[in-house]
Amino acid sequence: MNRYFLFILILAGLLISSCDQVPEKAGEPPVEGDFSGTLTQQEIDGGVLTAEILWKFGRLGSMNLSPGGKEVLYTVTRYDVGNNHSIGDIFKIPTAGGEAVRLTDGMGKYDSPKWYPTGQKIGFLKGGQLWEMDPDGNGKKQVSFLASDINSFDWSPDGSHILLTMDVKLEETPQEVYPDLPQTNVRIIDDLMYRHWNAWHDYAYSHIFVAPYDGTGPGEPLDIMKDEPWDAPLAPYHDDAEITWSPDGKQIAYTCKKMKGREYALSTNSDVYLYDLASGETKNLTKGMPGYDKYPSFSEDGSKLAFQSMATPGYEADQVRLFVIDLANGRMEYWTEGFDQDVDHVVWKGDKLYFISGVHATFQLYEMDAGSKEIRQITTGPHTYNSFALAGDVMVATKQDIAYATEIFLVDPAGGQATQLTNINKHIYDHIKVPRFEERWVKTTDNKDMLVWVIYPPDFDASKKYPAILFCGGGPQTAVNPNFHYRWNFQLMAAHDYIIVAPNRRGLPTFGHEWNLQISTDYGGQNMKDYLSAIDAVSAEPYVDRERLGAIGASYGGYSTFYLEGIHEGRFKTFISHCGVFNLESMYTATDETFFVNFDNGGPYWEKPTPRNYRFSPHRYIDKWDTPILITTGEMDLRIPYTQSLEAFNAARLRDIPARLLVFPEETHFVLKPQNAILWWREFFGWLDRWLK
Repeated sequence: MNRYFLFILILAGLLISSCDQVPEKAGEPPVEGDFSGTLTQQEIDGGVLTAEILWKFGRLGSMNLSPGGKEVLYTVTRYDVGNNHSIGDIFKIPTAGGEAVRLTDGMGKYDSPKWYPTGQKIGFLKGGQLWEMDPDGNGKKQVSFLASDINSFDWSPDGSHILLTMDVKLEETPQEVYPDLPQTNVRIIDDLMYRHWNAWHDYAYSHIFVAPYDGTGPGEPLDIMKDEPWDAPLAPYHDDAEITWSPDGKQIAYTCKKMKGREYALSTNSDVYLYDLASGETKNLTKGMPGYDKYPSFSEDGSKLAFQSMATPGYEADQVRLFVIDLANGRMEYWTEGFDQDVDHVVWKGDKLYFISGVHATFQLYEMDAGSKEIRQITTGPHTYNSFALAGDVMVATKQDIAYATEIFLVDPAGGQATQLTNINKHIYDHIKVPRFEERWVKTTDNKDMLVWVIYPPDFDASKKYPAILFCGGGPQTAVNPNFHYRWNFQLMAAHDYIIVAPNRRGLPTFGHEWNLQISTDYGGQNMKDYLSAIDAVSAEPYVDRERLGAIGASYGGYSTFYLEGIHEGRFKTFISHCGVFNLESMYTATDETFFVNFDNGGPYWEKPTPRNYRFSPHRYIDKWDTPILITTGEMDLRIPYTQSLEAFNAARLRDIPARLLVFPEETHFVLKPQNAILWWREFFGWLDRWLK
C-alpha cells in the first residue's frame, strides 16, 4: 500500500516549476478535473480536518534517491472527488534542502521514478510502458513498446541490463477450451487459490524478465520464469522490493512461492531464489526453511545475501528474523537471534546493515554492525518510519504520525536527527488545527502493561465531557501505531469532538514475540479483556462521558466489535464494524488464504475435538446482542467475504436491534474510491452522532 497523499496546484504554481508536457500514449487522453486540493472558505473557517479535506491531501508514493545522494525523486497522487479520478506526478527535491520541482505535467498518471545508475537520466512508468527523461524533466520519451504492461522495472548496477516484471498468461480461459461458445461466462475451478485478496485468478502470473539495455531502451526481454505457474513478486501485493540485482549485475535474487492450489492455500513457505544471467540457472537458497523467506538484499561486495525469514509454517504474523547467507560456501547464519523485534527493509552499507523495526507501537530506523552483530536504534519518538534510502553518507526516509501525513526527511544516521525536506500538504495544515495525542500505559487484567494511544479533539477542554470511541485494531496482528491512515484516520475522528482510545492489545507486534503470538487460538480471550481495560481506564477520566461510549473496527477489528457486542455488559451505546468476521466456521472455508485461519483457529472446525477458538465465534453470542450497530463491507473483499457482514446484519435485525448495512459493490477490504469513501465517513459520523451525541 504505498499509494497515499495529495497536492495543491495553486500553491504548486508558486513553489514548483512545471516542465514540458509528455506526449500522450494513444488512447490515453489527459486526465481532466480539479486536482488542486484548494480548500473552500467554509473548510478554512471550520479549521479542522473533514472527510472532504482528507481527499484534498497530496499522497506521497514511491521515493528514489539519486546515486550521489544529492536529490530525491518522489511521486504525489492527487484526487478530484467530483469525477472520482486521480493523477500522479513526479517531483524532485535536493537533500540539502530547497524547493521541490515538478517534473511532469499534472495531466496523467506517472509512476515509479528511478534514477539511471549514472544519474544522467530518470526512468518512469506511464501507460504501462517505460519512459525516460532528463534530470530536469525535459526530453521525455517512451522507450518500451511491449505487448504487455510493465508492472515494475530496475536497471542493473552498471546500467547494461534492465529487469522488468510483467504478467504472463499461462492457462486457457473457458472460451479457449470451448471455442464454439465464445459468449460463455463461467469460471471453471479445480483447486484452491482461485481468488486472492481482491481479484479472481485471471489465468496469468507475474514473471521476471531481463533485457539488455543499450541506453536507448530495453532489448528483447527474457522470461527467467518461463512456463512457471507462480508469481514473483508474491501475489497479491507484488512488492518489487522482493527482487534485487547483485552488485556486479550478474545475478538476480527474488522471492517466490513455487506451489499452487491446496498446497499454496495452506502454506506460507516462500523461498529466496538466485538466478544467474550467464548460465540461466536458478537456485533455491532457502530450501528447507518452512516459513516466509523474503526480501533479499546483497552486501555491497556481493559476497553475502541478507533476507527476512519466519520460522513457523503457516503463521503469517510470525517474528521476522534476519538471516545472512555466505554465497561462497552457502553457510547461513541467524543474525538477529535474541532481538525480540521484527526486521524490515534491510539495506547494506559497507560493514553496516540498516533496517526498520517496531518498538512499543512505533516504527524506527536501526543500524547493525555486520561484524559484531550489535544493533543500535537510530531514531526515537511517537512516529512511523515507512521506508528509507541510502547513497554515500546520505539517508532519506519517509515518516508520518497521527497528526501529520507522510513526508520525506533527511536523517542523520549517527544521531537520528530528522530534517523535513518535503511539505506536500502545507496548504492544508496552514488552515487546520491538529489534535494532541499521547501514549498511556494501562494495567491489564493479568497485570501486564499495555500501551494505549489517546487522541484528543483539536480544541480539547478538560473541563468538558466528551464521548469516547474504542478503536479495535485489525490484522489481527497489525500494530496500532502513530500513522496518518486514509481509511481509519484518528485525526478526522477527533476533529468531530470524540476522544479516541486506541489500545495495543494482546496480539499486536512491537511488544515482543510472546505478546504478538498470544492471540492465536484465543480470539475471545485476553485481547478482549485488554480492550475493556483500555476503555475502562480512559473513561474513568472526568472529561470522558461514560454514558457515551462506542466501539469501532475493521477486519479483525470488525470481528472485535461483533464479539464485544455480545459481552460488553452495557459499556457501549453503539458499534461500527467494517469487513468483520461474524462466523468463524463459514469464514474458514470462504477466505482466500487458508493458512491464516488454519493457524489462528488451530485447525478446521470439523476436527474432533473442535479447536477451542471456534467457541469465540460472534454468531454464538447473538442472543446477547442488544446494542445498535452499523455494518459496512465491500463485495469485492475476498479476504473476509461480504457475506460475513450480511449474516451479522440479518441476525441483528432478526433480534430487532437497530442496525444499518452499507454494501459497496465495487470496493474491496478497503473503501478506496473517493466518493464512496466520503459517503462512508458521512455514514460513520452520522451513526456515531445519532447514538453518542
